[in-house]
Amino acid sequence: MIRDFALADIITLGNGVAGFGSVLLCMEYLVESDPLSITCAMILLPVAAAFDFLDGRVARWRQKNSALGAQLDSLADLISFGVAPAVLGYALGLRGGWDAIALIYFVSCGLSRLARYNVTAASMADSAGKVRYFEGMPIPTSVGLVVIWMILFHYDRTGSSVPFGEMQCGPYAVHPLSLIYALSGSAMISKTLKIPKP
Repeated sequence: MIRDFALADIITLGNGVAGFGSVLLCMEYLVESDPLSITCAMILLPVAAAFDFLDGRVARWRQKNSALGAQLDSLADLISFGVAPAVLGYALGLRGGWDAIALIYFVSCGLSRLARYNVTAASMADSAGKVRYFEGMPIPTSVGLVVIWMILFHYDRTGSSVPFGEMQCGPYAVHPLSLIYALSGSAMISKTLKIPKP
C-alpha cells in the first residue's frame, strides 16, 4: 500500500503522526508533570495544521487528488484537531464529569463534521470540481483552542488555576472553560454557517 502513496499522502501522514504524538505527550505529562512534555504536545498541533495546509497544496500542484488521500486526510484531521485538542484540555485541567461530556461532544462533532464533508463534497463542488465553501466550521480551526491553552499555560492558569474555576453541577464538577469546546463543536456541525474555502 505504501507504494501507492502520493507525496501529498505522506504529508498527510505527518499530520496524523504529529497529532498522535501530541496525545502521547499529554499522557506523559499526566504521569510525569513535565512541562516540556505538554509544551511539545501543544507545539505539535500547529505543526499538524501546517502539514494539513501543505498536503492539499501539494496534491493540487502534482494533480494527484485521490479517494485514498481524501479519507486519509479526514482520519488524520480527526486525530490532530479532534482527539488531540480534547486530550490536551483534559491534561491541562478539564477533568470534571461535565468537562468530559463537553470533550466527548467536541470530538463527536468533529467526527460528524468530517463524515458530512466527505459525503457532501461532490454535491457542493462547482463545474471545475472545487468545493467553494465549508458547511460548518472546519475542524482544523480547533488549533485556536490550542493557542488559548498555550497562553494559559504561559501564565500558569492551568490545572486548579484554570480561568472561571470549577463548579459543582448536580453529581459532577464542571469548569466553565470547557464550554469553549462545546461551542467549537457546535460550530463544526452547524448547517447555517458557511465558510468560504480558500
